[in-house]
Amino acid sequence: MGLRDSLHVMIVDDMATSRGLVTQAIEELGVWNYQTEADGAVALRRLAAHPVHLVLSDYNMPGMDGLALLHALRTNRSTARIGFILITGRPDREVLAKAKQLGMNNYLPKPFTTAQMKTCIERVVGPL
Repeated sequence: MGLRDSLHVMIVDDMATSRGLVTQAIEELGVWNYQTEADGAVALRRLAAHPVHLVLSDYNMPGMDGLALLHALRTNRSTARIGFILITGRPDREVLAKAKQLGMNNYLPKPFTTAQMKTCIERVVGPL
């Protein structure tokens, strides 16, 4: 069983279309152990109860945005070591600097290709 078979991922994005694009790319990579969430606070509760290996989170979400989710994950003992990739349509330097400071593992600018997602994920978890 390879990494793509054992990797557990959570996709967090408030936009159904964006979640769909991320899940489509994940499936094209052969990763089938994923769950999706439209709300950062709900995602945090689910992750605290059942941690995954990797979170792919949108930055711009109402309520708890991607940076707030990252901060909350890093300050919770059970979720502190989860890999975190920020997906953003605006890779603003300040946002990325803050995300790095909070412990982001990588980021993926929108729009992205499946190949770009694969490279981004592999830099965090290793070869798929």
